[in-house]
Amino acid sequence: MLQQFIDLDSATRDAPLELSVIVPTLNEVGNVQPLLDKLALALAGIEWEAIFVDDGSSDGTPELLTQIAQADRRVRMIRRIGRRGLSSAVVEGALASTTPVIAVIDADLQHDERILPDLYRAIADGSELAIGTRYSDGGSTGDWDEKRLKISRFATALAAPVMKTPLSDPMSGFFAVRRDVLLDAAPNLSSVGYKILLDLVASAPRKLSLTEVPYTFGVRQHGESKLDDMVALEYLELLLDKMVGRFVPVKLIQFGAVGLLGVGVHLSLLFLAFDAAGFAFTLAQAFAVIGAMTFNFALNNRFTYRDRQLKGWAWAKGLASFYAVCALGAVGNVGIGSLVYETWHGVALAGIAGAVVGSVWNYVASGWLTWRKR
Repeated sequence: MLQQFIDLDSATRDAPLELSVIVPTLNEVGNVQPLLDKLALALAGIEWEAIFVDDGSSDGTPELLTQIAQADRRVRMIRRIGRRGLSSAVVEGALASTTPVIAVIDADLQHDERILPDLYRAIADGSELAIGTRYSDGGSTGDWDEKRLKISRFATALAAPVMKTPLSDPMSGFFAVRRDVLLDAAPNLSSVGYKILLDLVASAPRKLSLTEVPYTFGVRQHGESKLDDMVALEYLELLLDKMVGRFVPVKLIQFGAVGLLGVGVHLSLLFLAFDAAGFAFTLAQAFAVIGAMTFNFALNNRFTYRDRQLKGWAWAKGLASFYAVCALGAVGNVGIGSLVYETWHGVALAGIAGAVVGSVWNYVASGWLTWRKR
């Protein structure tokens, strides 16, 4: 099978490349060769390359891609260490390409590669963006049940306010785009989660000329789906970033939301320790503070900083640094609050000012010290 792929179109291998197909991978060893065979058949007559962007696969995917790439120059691989995410993988792969047209396809064989030539020709004929859609006439979501279909439709409706280019299927991860169009949008891309197409049309400086090509969504044949309980959260994070990200960092909003939940945890633990357990107030307050800080750290580690999530011994060290950051934040909270009160004699204003300063300090310092980028 490998030799069959290598021999195909070998006579035209030195012709200028026209199309780069970006394929994000994470543990897709069983799908790599079938996908390449399908691409070779579908793209006959087009000078193409496949750029696989691997996010630390442990099933032999990088080793297989290395073997294939050594034998055929149409296949390249980018290995990422310590970074994950389909959208950011697509962006890195696209930025590593030099062809005038870039296509994106999943490695799981659920996208119908047979419409890739139509997507490519649409760009060659003047469209800036061409997408494979499941929701126009002739398209289908395949064997999806009613619940999954309703969720997808709802997510599509939520996306409408941020799209500069209206799409029938903004959730699609199957599309082709002019390379210069993607480069224009790249500085504004959020690269959050899985919805790179939505990110693209929300980040582009203007409405794009569009072609939509219907296709039927297929069934995964090998490997496991990468969609987990964080997908919905990352999608909302992307929408929030596109709506208010230019004014307020989305992670600050998430950090603040966790902080509000932490206030509830703090009060619950305080009343539990003071009223139910009979602790002295000072001891009960200390217990509540430590409990709330631990809660905030765990939740931020799981959600806000999922892309830098700490595990094992790093989790314990991160918790210790978070305690230190929050302790200094508490000092700043009290100091600023006291200064504001002495100046304007407003209790509410002083409390809010102290809380804001303490929260911003905790966010900035913990991002730098506890969840620093690796």
